[in-house]
This record gives sequence, structure tokens and C-alpha cells, in this order.
Amino acid sequence: MKGIRIGIVVIAVLFLAVVYFVILSGWSSEKGTGTKKEGASTNRLTLRFFVGGPLASHLPEPDMDFVKQTIENKFDVNLEVTVMPPGDDYTAAIAARLAANNPPDMWLNISPDGGAKYTLDNVLADMTYYVNPSTMPNYFKYWMSEKELREYQVHNKFARAPIPYDRKSYRAYYIRKDWLERLGLGIPQTYEEYLNALRAFTFRDPDGNGFADTYGFTTAGNGTSISLEWPEYIRNGLLYPAYYEEGKLVDMQTDIRIGQTVTDIAKVINDGLVDPDWFMNSPKQQLNKAIQGKAGVVLGDSADFALDSNPNSLQTRSRSIDPSAEWVPFNPFGNTPLRVAMSAGYPFVFSNNTAGAEPNKLMKTASILDWLSGEEGFLLTHYGVEGKHYTREGNRITLIPAEIAKNEKAHGDFLKIWSFFTPDAPEVLGLTVIDPRLTERDKTIIQALAALPTHEGVGTTLTPPFTVNVESMRAKQNELQLKMLFSEKSGEHWPAYRQELMTLYNGDVIMKHYVDKIKASQLKK
Repeated sequence: MKGIRIGIVVIAVLFLAVVYFVILSGWSSEKGTGTKKEGASTNRLTLRFFVGGPLASHLPEPDMDFVKQTIENKFDVNLEVTVMPPGDDYTAAIAARLAANNPPDMWLNISPDGGAKYTLDNVLADMTYYVNPSTMPNYFKYWMSEKELREYQVHNKFARAPIPYDRKSYRAYYIRKDWLERLGLGIPQTYEEYLNALRAFTFRDPDGNGFADTYGFTTAGNGTSISLEWPEYIRNGLLYPAYYEEGKLVDMQTDIRIGQTVTDIAKVINDGLVDPDWFMNSPKQQLNKAIQGKAGVVLGDSADFALDSNPNSLQTRSRSIDPSAEWVPFNPFGNTPLRVAMSAGYPFVFSNNTAGAEPNKLMKTASILDWLSGEEGFLLTHYGVEGKHYTREGNRITLIPAEIAKNEKAHGDFLKIWSFFTPDAPEVLGLTVIDPRLTERDKTIIQALAALPTHEGVGTTLTPPFTVNVESMRAKQNELQLKMLFSEKSGEHWPAYRQELMTLYNGDVIMKHYVDKIKASQLKK
């Protein structure tokens, strides 16, 4: 009898444990994924997305995430979203999931080859049935032409599609105007005037602190290469990142004019006009140097790079240290473009595993992405909830800064993650956004950036040829260019080094493949 009683007790304990586990599981599922919401289908699909986001941003708890809730309820799905800052760790995380045969259903592919290897390895789904004008009408109406989509493909396979991108250029140099005024100088309009400003910033104590602790220009080599931000590239006719002219491809990094470019860079370094730590600077360190008042010229490439209304901008953070700091955009080459026209960036891709096992998941994913491409999804993911975070009169959107700030304080700037699929370009959708936070100075800068000229683009995506390792060629290129800059202090040997790249590292094969793609694209016009 005693044994029976013990057995009954054990069974009762196990029963209670199972009940507790079930209750706990139900609570966890509801809190974590929203599967227990009232009125929700019991057969909801679970979709797994892997996207990039700013380093400091994160998604809030699901019950506080109005974007996630809207998508899940509107499309009757559960969303599992993984967010990582773009970079090597992101690429490694995707590779690990693929190696474990556990890929996301959809992810942004930021690998250097743009997904070329994954396409060859049959890891990516054929997107023909999921990404077309019928399944994604907003995507094609507002953001992407079918021709542009065709030109974006690799290895003649439709396995990737570009996320919508802002076609305006924001690449501009920024200079400390308050330093210039203190030294009696105007904003440089030529390269020689730019050099004079660098000398004054380095040797004439522009911040008036009595110490020789400032420099002219700073950039980030990240310990691996000559940064592509040096003005000396533009001085030698090398625009970012490449352009096609008179039947030839001008690749910014391998053109014959790199020799003189390196010589020019070596001169400003040897003259002591540049932040001495530039080569080891990461991009964050580079901007911190400018914010701390250690350098007076830096390159920016975003619309809000130096706006008063951006609490994390170069301007705002500099003013927290020096209230007189004033950064303004300028071009040391007058009206010469600093880059070619914008082109598509990261692609979004679908898992071939999902396409084979549950293609309905990819069709649902396409519907969600198309909704993000349209007016309703765009407004929610960029500005928030109508009537709370903004008001609307026709196509005029007026933001409510106090409510936006309140939401960000409580839950973080998670809209910077959810807006991953569309740029902040409301004009594409015919919308005009009024942001009361913009100062008159901000408006002046925005107008200046809007007037920036660009060179005509190459007209297609420059994807590498089969079996050729472009990264190997680029690594050798960087090695040789750093040798010229730091050891030889001159680019006079570049013709010989370039020949080595072209012959021993497939440079000729790669460049010919690019030119063939450009010519084929032009014939289709």
C-alpha cells in the first residue's frame, strides 16, 4: 500500500508538472509571438525574417510593437524577426543558419558577392512566382521597374531582388564653418582652397584652446585599405564607385589614375594635415574624432548626417561638446559630381528550402513586403500611427514630434528596423511630410544636398563572372596600394602593380565581364 501511495503521489506530481508546462508554454507563446490573440486563426503560418538594423536599435516587446501586431493581424501570420547590424557578424550568422539547414524564409543578403555563390549553390529560391507585378503591385508601381529587376540578376537566375532604394545622392564633404570664420576663411570651392583650409585647421589653432591638437581631414581605413572617401580620388577623376565612359569602365579602385591618387594622398599625410590615426579608425571612430573637435573635414552620406533635428547627427553631438560647432556640406571641386547615380543595394532573397516545403509562406512574405512598399505600410513603418504620431490632410503628412519622442523613449527607435524595406522617400508615393523639428539650418542643408550633381550610372548591376573570386583581387589591390602609401610614399609603381592584378588575379576577366554586362544593358534600352 505504501508503494501504491508513493506511486499515486508521483503520478500526481507529474500531472501537475505537465499542466504547469502547458500553461507556461501557452503564456510564453502568447507573449513571444502573439499566437494566442483573440480572433486569430489557429492555423497561422510562422514566417522567419532576418534583416539588418542600426547597432543601437532593437525591437520592443511584441505587445508594444504596433508594426508587428498590424502585420500579424492583417496577414494572419506569426512573425519571428531577427535583427543584426549589417557587417561580418551578420553574414556569418546567415552562413551558420544555412550550414545547419535552418535558413530564414526571407533575409537581406549583404554578402560581398550579393548572393552570387548562394545562387550557384541553389540555396536561394526562384522568385519568379513570388515577385512580379501581380503579386507585388506596389513594389513595381512605386519603386522598381521590371527592366531594372532583370539587370539586377546574377548568373541568369531570378534568385534575388533589390530592396527599394533612395535615388537621391547625399554624398558630400562637411566642414567646420565656425573654424573657417574664426580663421577668416571662406568655404572652399576648389581643391587648393580645401588644402589651405586643412593647413589652417592643423597649424592655426582653429578651436582657440592654445594646443596643437586639431587636424584637417579624417576618414576610416579600418586597418585594411585606403578609404574611398579621400578627395584626391575626385581630383584625379575617379568617382565613387565606378562609371562607364567612351566605351571604358572607370573602376575607382583599379584605374590607372590610382598611382597619382596615392601620390596625392601621401603628400597631404606627409604634410601632417590628416588625422594620424585615420588608417586604424573604424567608421565610428572616424566620426567621433570629428565630433570631439579633432578634425575639421569629414565625408557624410546620409540626409540627416548633420541636421539639428537628428539627435545623433554629427552636428548635434558636436554641439554637445562645443556649442559653437557648425558643420556645413561643401564640395571642394565646385560642381564636379562626387559619385555616380545611386543604384540598388542589398537584395532580399527567399529560402529554397521554404519554396520546396511551404511555398505558401513565400507568397505570404511577398504580400507583406508589397504592403511595406505601399502607402499604408510605408507610413506605419516610417512615422507611426495616424492620429497619434502624425496627422494627415490629403497627401500632406504632419509629424507630431512630442508623441514620436515619447514612443522612442519608452520603446526605442524600432521604426528604424521596420523601415528596412523602403527608404525615407515619401515623395515617391506622392506624399509631402512636414517635420516641425527641422530648423531653418536643416532646411538649407537639405536644399544643398538636393542640388548635388551625380554622374550617369553604369545602368546595370556589376556582378562577378562565374568561378572568379573578386574579393581575392580586391584584397591584393588593397595590399599593393597600402604598400605604395606607407612604404614607398608614392604611386609611381602602380602601372606594374596594376598589371599584376589584371593578369595574376583575374582583374582583366572581371573588368571585361563588367563591360560586357554594361554593353548588353545598353542594347536592351
